[in-house]
Amino acid sequence: MKMNHLLALLFACAFPLAGFAQWQWIDQDGRKVYSDRAPPPDIAQKNILKQPAGSIRTLASAAPEAAASAAPAPKPLGKDPVLEAKKKQADDEENAKRKNATDKQAQDRAQNCERARNSLTVLKSGIRMKAPNASGEVEYLSDAGRAAEISRVQAIVSSDCN
Repeated sequence: MKMNHLLALLFACAFPLAGFAQWQWIDQDGRKVYSDRAPPPDIAQKNILKQPAGSIRTLASAAPEAAASAAPAPKPLGKDPVLEAKKKQADDEENAKRKNATDKQAQDRAQNCERARNSLTVLKSGIRMKAPNASGEVEYLSDAGRAAEISRVQAIVSSDCN
């Protein structure tokens, strides 16, 4: 029974060692590539970040890959024109939405400015004005209330009318 446990422990310890037989390099697009095979021959030695212990990339191991690459190679991984077009379209739509929101905000600000200037003109004219109070009754605006309203509207004009 102890022998079975010992074998199981030995197997459990040796199993992760297979993961150390990995190659790691940086391809032409600048992406990190992980593989259990040696990198292609066009990858410079300085771009190989990790290789299995005791293994050396030789021309003999690159020769079968070179023969295989002599056949018509599939389209290399890189930039997908369809994906790039979709991304550009999404960016253009986002920029258009942002511009529309900015334009709407500027238009609202201009309207608020115009209303505030008109209100300020009416308040400064001296015409008696009615306003509802807290209980909903209509009463005339006093001189102190008029002065407070003028200062409030002037603050709006100064903030919205640049």
